[in-house]
Amino acid sequence: MGLAGTTLPPVARNPIVAVIGASSADALTKGIAEEVGRRIVLEGWHLLTGGGAGVMEAACRGYRRVDAGTRGHALGILPTETADTVNPFVDIALPTGLGIARNALIARAADALIAVGGCSGTLSEMALAWQLGRPIAACADSGGWAEKMAGTAIDDRFHEPIFAARTADEAISFVKSKLTSPA
Repeated sequence: MGLAGTTLPPVARNPIVAVIGASSADALTKGIAEEVGRRIVLEGWHLLTGGGAGVMEAACRGYRRVDAGTRGHALGILPTETADTVNPFVDIALPTGLGIARNALIARAADALIAVGGCSGTLSEMALAWQLGRPIAACADSGGWAEKMAGTAIDDRFHEPIFAARTADEAISFVKSKLTSPA
């Protein structure tokens, strides 16, 4: 129930797509993340990251390089209590003070996730997203856990494995198909 006992209509919103990956990454991996971020904004989606450096910063940089009049928001859910560590391309920083537990917030808040490279934090976000039934695309040529998990199933609860994307376009097309298909 809404205010004064009334029922409020559901709020329509643009999808939130998370780009997950390590805070340190090589130039190739950052390039992939930047292109994924750029493609996310072109679809009219919001971008969600952990708000830090590396893959997160590259995805936000790609997102912000598109004309601000056509984009949504680059959100950063930070593990820290303050926004001191946020990358300069985040529009809205959300410091949590939760440390690695913030990975659960990223997996829960995202409508879909795209993994680029990544270390153990990326693996935990993928596992949490898998358990929540979120679509996951892994950039298979980006190294790290994205490469290791691309095309595999974490367990037997779902029939489809994590989608193995060879390009940013493939990752975006996969996410788009999942966000537009009936549940």
